[in-house]
Amino acid sequence: MLWAGFVRNHRHLEPRITARLAALRQAQAAADASLDSNAGDSAMQRVLVPVDGSENSEFALRHIVNEFLKDSAMEVHLLNVQPPLSQHVAQFVSRRNRDDWHRDEAEKALAPARRLLEQHGVPHAASYKLGERAKTIVDEARRLRCTQIVMATARKNSLTRMLQDSTTNQVLELTTVPVEVIAGDSVSRLERWGLPAGIGALIALLLAAAD
Repeated sequence: MLWAGFVRNHRHLEPRITARLAALRQAQAAADASLDSNAGDSAMQRVLVPVDGSENSEFALRHIVNEFLKDSAMEVHLLNVQPPLSQHVAQFVSRRNRDDWHRDEAEKALAPARRLLEQHGVPHAASYKLGERAKTIVDEARRLRCTQIVMATARKNSLTRMLQDSTTNQVLELTTVPVEVIAGDSVSRLERWGLPAGIGALIALLLAAAD
């Protein structure tokens, strides 16, 4: 039953993401056509880049640097999203200490991205927010009136993609802003095989209990 549910959810999710990508491509094509019709005007691209300090974030940032070298009319906004502490933890920590901790963690994630962009002279701003990652990314892109979101995502096999509802998939479903997804490194062996193995073990236990 669990396996059937995973398969059904994956089949429902995939058409929605495909439709969303098609809509975003049409929106981007319309925007490009509008830019072409106003060739005399300089259009500043405002790009939101979510970063978490991981190696995969660097793939998105290096893509941004390459694009900036082609066209310097670009304004980059770096965003780090911090999940709020659980209520069980927060009740033992003062508001000030929580804020300081989130600020320090955000700075650790943002610092390498800032250094890379500064090395190549890419103008940028950086901020962090607390909240659910996908929704916060979408809300910030809307608030900042970004023309594009650039995200890096780990390479996954089809089984891992089916079992995991990634942040990238959620952003694609929620936003109307064009999203460019940059492929990063492959997921670790633990993520690649551990999750499917865990699901398989759970199914086996349920079947054994049913007998």
